[in-house]
Amino acid sequence: MNRKLLAVLMLSIMGSLAACHTIEGAGKDIESAGDSIQDTAQDCTDNVEGNC
Repeated sequence: MNRKLLAVLMLSIMGSLAACHTIEGAGKDIESAGDSIQDTAQDCTDNVEGNC
């Protein structure tokens, strides 16, 4: 019984760690998209041609 419990615990921990890296990557993607939107908005404010 203890081996099964340990195996389930280890799999749960490994799954949690994998999810953390996935969420971190998604956060970076969202941040990058936000930066791009902000740059475009700044270009529109500065009247830069072709970026609005």
